[in-house]
Amino acid sequence: MLPTPFSAEPPASLTVAEPESASGLTCATPRQALLAGLPALAATVIALMREVSAAELMPRFRHVVAEKKHDGTVVTEADRAVEAKLAAALPKIFDCQVLGEEMPPELQQQIWRDADWLWCVDPLDGTGNFTNGKRYFGISVALMYQRESIFGVVFDPNTNEVFHAVRGQGACMMDAAGVTKRLKQLPAKHLSEAIVEVGRYKRLGRLQLALKTNPPFKKISSSGASVLQWCHMACGRVDAFVHAGEQPWDYAAGALILEEAGGRMATLLHDNYWRSVDVQGSWEKSVIAARHPALFDEWKRWVRSHV
Repeated sequence: MLPTPFSAEPPASLTVAEPESASGLTCATPRQALLAGLPALAATVIALMREVSAAELMPRFRHVVAEKKHDGTVVTEADRAVEAKLAAALPKIFDCQVLGEEMPPELQQQIWRDADWLWCVDPLDGTGNFTNGKRYFGISVALMYQRESIFGVVFDPNTNEVFHAVRGQGACMMDAAGVTKRLKQLPAKHLSEAIVEVGRYKRLGRLQLALKTNPPFKKISSSGASVLQWCHMACGRVDAFVHAGEQPWDYAAGALILEEAGGRMATLLHDNYWRSVDVQGSWEKSVIAARHPALFDEWKRWVRSHV
């Protein structure tokens, strides 16, 4: 069992009727009791993610062929195998629908639109890195209510690190030795000293030119796995992030982990990250984020002045 250093008082009760799950937690459990039980549930979800990674993901590393999907993104047999295992197991832990990256788009949109509760799964974020032999990719699982994450886990199978959070109760990181520590807000840093991650660089429009010709920060990188970029902000390895557009599985766990570690995020156009939609009818969200509120304010002002 993982340590559970979460102590903040969860929000008031909320009841949504659903069948009972094997864990004993249900969608009908009052929100206060549900959130109180989620830190212990983390151990079960983390064990599942480790098991699936060992069985389905890592044996295929450097031994799998990449394919192009309808939207031009890359997919492999590893993505599909990991998602299938997680989609079969997660409803037995907490009984609700699973939204996965590799599902048909029509089914994804239907689940996102109609399901109050859902598991949101990215079976392999950083598929391009995975197929090219670069050890920077991760697995992400989040439990969402009305399209807002209340529980999230990100597993890095290369470093054996696990990041997880419960809404209102903090975020933790477990290192390769199995030691778990609470993620605390680190001291502020000026934007001029910051290390910034950029995603979907070519879709940033006018902002792309400003990032190239007039960068206000110390260093820029593009690592290619959003689920890890969120977590590395949360623990202070990078300072800020901008992304042209992520889908739910890219941000569901990581954005919650950053937020619970004291970071802040918005989209390019809207301050309420969880409730904003950048394009009418779309679920894709752009990202402006930073690990500290003061840095976030400075970074957001600069980005929005160049959009």
